[in-house]
Amino acid sequence: MRIERAELILLEMPLKFRFETSFGVQTKRTVLLLKLYGEGIVGLGEGVMERLPLFREETVEGAWYLLKEVFLPRVLGEVENPEALWEKLSPFRGNPMAKAALEMAFQDLFAKSLGLPLFRLLGGVREEVAVGVSLGIQESIPATLRLVEKHLSEGYRRIKLKIKPGWDYEVLKAVREAFPEATLTADANSAYRLSDLPLLARLDELGLDYLEQPLGYDDLLDHAKLQARLKTPLCLDESITSPERARQALELGAALVLNVKPARLGGHGPSRKVHEIAQSFGVPLWMGGMLETGVGRAHNLHLATLPGFTKPGDTSSASRYWEEDLVEEALEAKDGLMPVPQGPGIGVHLREDLVDRLALRREVVRAGAGA
Repeated sequence: MRIERAELILLEMPLKFRFETSFGVQTKRTVLLLKLYGEGIVGLGEGVMERLPLFREETVEGAWYLLKEVFLPRVLGEVENPEALWEKLSPFRGNPMAKAALEMAFQDLFAKSLGLPLFRLLGGVREEVAVGVSLGIQESIPATLRLVEKHLSEGYRRIKLKIKPGWDYEVLKAVREAFPEATLTADANSAYRLSDLPLLARLDELGLDYLEQPLGYDDLLDHAKLQARLKTPLCLDESITSPERARQALELGAALVLNVKPARLGGHGPSRKVHEIAQSFGVPLWMGGMLETGVGRAHNLHLATLPGFTKPGDTSSASRYWEEDLVEEALEAKDGLMPVPQGPGIGVHLREDLVDRLALRREVVRAGAGA
């Protein structure tokens, strides 16, 4: 098919709550939207990189430059299928989040051109996805318990608590004692080191479903050493930036669970390869989240329909995060299950009025533009 032009849009969206992790506090999200136009159809993608390189190395400004000046000029024109698009991007190293915004927009465009929901193209096997919630660091343990109770009562099937040194064992113990049957996990976002083994080993007594990314954001080896000393399964997130890294992590025994974020991996194509690798190792997957708007959330839901996604993911109700979402469709979970948007592509439509109101910058890229 032919990609005729693209539009980059930068927005800022306020969160409904203060979201604290081990590497900082967020009260708003900078959103990079990408629209691809071709054959009377529009494909939508979302960049999840932030202004500062706190999660991984990529930034909004760097992604904007690469998309505008390098990636989009290379792909505008005839692109047969998603594999052909990846071939055009293959000379460029790294920058998976920028590549993902483009690849996922094209996946939406391509699926729409075929009149198919994206999950059908990706190999999905279900039309609803089990979801949990990710809860940031609160001001107190009682506040945390109230929040956990609220979300369990809403039917969410897993509670994930963000932890950091000084906010770990005691809060997890309190939640476990108050909710002994809850599926409970903890996410450290790389806040610990291997020398913290005595503390991390104490978490074994709390019956966590898994402990997510306790050590370095780019580490595999120390995670393997740690997993050998823990009963609690380790889950890797930040460290898994490609299918090759996923294979290496599983061969090393660095994780027994993987968090898949298509934006962190470069899009749906690499994510499907990680899915195949995990299945060959018998390792379960779940769909992570990066505080996406309805565009990125819809993409994640479609991918999470693949059979290897057997643990509840982070794609909880959009109304938890936003007073107003960017899409017309209400992406809301019921009894811990999120329906996958139906219709061609990702099955959602932009609220153009809201995009216009929130846009900080927008630019159209046409064939022949850029470096």
